[in-house]
Amino acid sequence: MSSFDPQKHDRRSIRLKGYDYAQVGAYFVTMVTQGRACLFGDVANGETPKGGAVALNDLGKIVQKWWDDLPIHFPNVETGAFVVMPNHVHGVIIIVHDGRGAVSAPGLMHDSATNFDDPSKTGREDPAPTGKLTLGQIVAYFKYQSAKEINALDGTGVITNIWQRNYYERIVRNEGEMEAIWGYIEGNPANWEQDEENLQRVGL
Repeated sequence: MSSFDPQKHDRRSIRLKGYDYAQVGAYFVTMVTQGRACLFGDVANGETPKGGAVALNDLGKIVQKWWDDLPIHFPNVETGAFVVMPNHVHGVIIIVHDGRGAVSAPGLMHDSATNFDDPSKTGREDPAPTGKLTLGQIVAYFKYQSAKEINALDGTGVITNIWQRNYYERIVRNEGEMEAIWGYIEGNPANWEQDEENLQRVGL
């Protein structure tokens, strides 16, 4: 399997001007915690415990749950390789159709004014948006719902920003790229000591 270098492939690029991020396609996304704080678990000695997964804590398990549930809330979405690292996540989101005519989870109503990036902007349960759905809406919903549940754990009502406001993405253009990205995601825990998001990485 070919290697995937996120720097070589410009992982940090801004969204492509004029590109329709609601169109059918596969996208490699990365979301990082605020301040790159290690909130979601541990990787011991740069090795993958328990058969290849980071040892997730309760916060990491919440993040994993909301990723797993994305296809439930977005009928036009399939998910591919995914990993929760101590302070970021990598995953593949596949938009299989544009989402028009899709119905979100039963009993939930969409409020177009909802700010999915900031859980402090609303005080009620928020559904997945409907209509022609973009990658940004899908990512923002995932970040919003995971952050809201994490914030609810302490019961204080204090809102903490869990995620950095933006996210990184790359359009997956062919099968070869998908294979390389898939391998990169699955191998990420083993490379934690050299990971650019690891503030304690070797060589700093």
